[in-house]
Amino acid sequence: MIDFPYIRDLVHSTPSKIVLLVVDGLGGAPHPKTGKSELETASLPHLDRLARDSTCGLTVPVAPGITPGSGPGHMALFGYDPVKYLLGRGVLEALGIGVALSDGDVAARGNFCSVDGDGRILDRRAGRISTEESAPLVQKLAAIKVPGAELTVHPVKDHRFVMVLRGDDFGDGVSGTDPEANGVAPLPAVSLSQEAQHTAEVVNRFVSQARDILRGQPKANMVLLRGFSRLPRLPSVASRYALNPAAIAAYPMYRGLAQLVGMTVLRTSATFDDELVTLETTFAQHDFFFIHYKPADAAGEDGDFDAKVRALEALDEHIPRLLDLKPDVLVVAGDHATPAILKAHGWQPVPLLVHSALTKNDGVHEFSERACRQGGLGVIPATGVMMLALAHAGKLHKFGP
Repeated sequence: MIDFPYIRDLVHSTPSKIVLLVVDGLGGAPHPKTGKSELETASLPHLDRLARDSTCGLTVPVAPGITPGSGPGHMALFGYDPVKYLLGRGVLEALGIGVALSDGDVAARGNFCSVDGDGRILDRRAGRISTEESAPLVQKLAAIKVPGAELTVHPVKDHRFVMVLRGDDFGDGVSGTDPEANGVAPLPAVSLSQEAQHTAEVVNRFVSQARDILRGQPKANMVLLRGFSRLPRLPSVASRYALNPAAIAAYPMYRGLAQLVGMTVLRTSATFDDELVTLETTFAQHDFFFIHYKPADAAGEDGDFDAKVRALEALDEHIPRLLDLKPDVLVVAGDHATPAILKAHGWQPVPLLVHSALTKNDGVHEFSERACRQGGLGVIPATGVMMLALAHAGKLHKFGP
C-alpha cells in the first residue's frame, strides 16, 4: 500500500508508537501424527492471551499458492507489492553487513555447502557451520582472481557469505547455482540477458576455483550462489508513512532490507534478548520499530518440528517485555510459513495479530493458523498490514470528503 495514490494526504505524524514483530517462518502445517501445527502444539500462554485481546487474521504474502522468499515476505509486510519491488538477496546481504555498493556493482548471496565425491549436494548449508568455522574459508575465497573482474568476498553469518563484482560491464540477470535440493549437483550460472553474459562467465570461473580451494574440507567443500542483484531505488517508509522508523535485526539480510526501505538500522547483537535490549533502550527515539525473530524459520528449514515448537515457546516468554513498553500498536506477523514437514518455505497463509486500545476479542482464543482464520481480519494481503498498523495508531486521516 506504499503506492496508494493518496498516501501523502492520509498519513500524519503523531507521538503514538508501533512495534512490528516479524516472526520469520511463523506459519506451519499439521504434523502427520497429531494433526496439529507447530503453533497449535506449542505452549504459548502470552501470545494466546494477547490474541484474545486483539484482532486477528491471516496474511497472504504474495498470492495464493506462491511460496515467498524472506525478501518478498518482508517487503509485503512493509506495504510494498513484492512482485513490483522484487529485491535480490545479494544486495540485501551485502548492505546488511555494511558493504558499500555502487550503482554498477552486482552482489550475490553465497552458501557454503557439502558435496559428495561425485559433486552431488549432501547439505545445502554445510551443517550450518558457525561463523568461526566459515570466516577462514571466506579468506581463502577472497584470494580468488578472475581476469576482467574486480571481485570481493565477505563473511556474513554462519554458512553465508557475499560475493561482489565491481566493473562497468556486469549485469545482474544471472541464474543461481543453487538447485535448492540435495542429491543433485550445483548448477552452472547462466546469463538471462546479453548484458549479464560476462557476469555468468566470471561467476562460473569463481565457482570452479572455489571448488578446488575447498576440496578436502570436512563440511564446507563447495559453494552455492544466488540472488544476483544491483542496488534498487525504492520509495521510503519514512517519507511515505510520515514515520521515524527503526529496524532491529541480528541477521544481516534484514538489516540490509530495512536500510533499503528507509529505516534507521539500530546496532544489536546476536540474540533476540539482545534485540529486545536495543528496543528498550531506544524506545523513546522512534515511533515505529521493526524487530525480527529468526529461530522459528531456521528450525522449520531443518525439518525439526520439535525445535520449531521450542523456538515459538522461547519467543512467547519474551512477549511480556514487549507489552511492558506499552506500544500503542503491537503487530505480530510472519513473512511466510516454514512448515517443518516441508523443510522449506511454504505457501500457506500466515497468522496475524494486531493489538491496540481499539481491539477487543473477536472470537480468537489462541494464536494459531486455524484460530486466526476465524478472526475479524479474515484472510488479507500482507501488503495491508502497515495501513492497519497506522490506522490503529491514529496516523491516518479520512480518505475523501
